[in-house]
Amino acid sequence: MNNDKIEGNWKEMKGKAQQKWGKLTDDDLDVIDGRREELIGKIQQRYGKSREEAEREVDSF
Repeated sequence: MNNDKIEGNWKEMKGKAQQKWGKLTDDDLDVIDGRREELIGKIQQRYGKSREEAEREVDSF
């Protein structure tokens, strides 16, 4: 998904993101605020994934 689409629809997508990545807290999602790089970083941190893995997940999201 492109970056503008994530940022523009973040409030709607926040719930779906939490379903997909259950280890992300509400606070995490508030800080991310639709920013792709922040989301990738938090996925890496919470799940111990490589940057490439996290990017692929975000892109498929």
